[in-house]
Amino acid sequence: MTETPEDTPKIQEPRLWTGDGWTARVIKNEDDDGWAVAMVKDGEPEPALVGPWTMGRDKKNPKPLDVNAFNTLVKTASEFVRRHEQQLHAALHQRMTVTANAARITVSLDIVPDEDHPQALLSAHDESGELLATVKVPPSFKLNRASAVAWAESGFSRPATR
Repeated sequence: MTETPEDTPKIQEPRLWTGDGWTARVIKNEDDDGWAVAMVKDGEPEPALVGPWTMGRDKKNPKPLDVNAFNTLVKTASEFVRRHEQQLHAALHQRMTVTANAARITVSLDIVPDEDHPQALLSAHDESGELLATVKVPPSFKLNRASAVAWAESGFSRPATR
């Protein structure tokens, strides 16, 4: 039987909370005398976010986690992960529309990250969405207006790479 998030017991301890797909753990801040909180998304090996945590009233132990703090941490960590994913997607999937040979052409560069064999595809579509050309290029290929126009005006021949 597979456990679902509803089946997983929530932990609500002063330095450890789990729920909503996240674990918050208050840890000693190795950079100074204070405390930090690490937010780990369920199933991930590393924290998605580590930030400073407030000292308690005794000025040496951390303030205990509570429901409001946990909910705020989940929201912050989720937004951080979402922004990171959006930036990664934008870096791996670039698109621009240019005018070349008196036509509007949308040129896309889609990078497939792979430790051993990274690759990228450069493709062109006309205004109606019809595929005009696709070529493999190195993942280091720089897509910009000049390279897109030059590729289209060359008749979509394989771009020269340095």
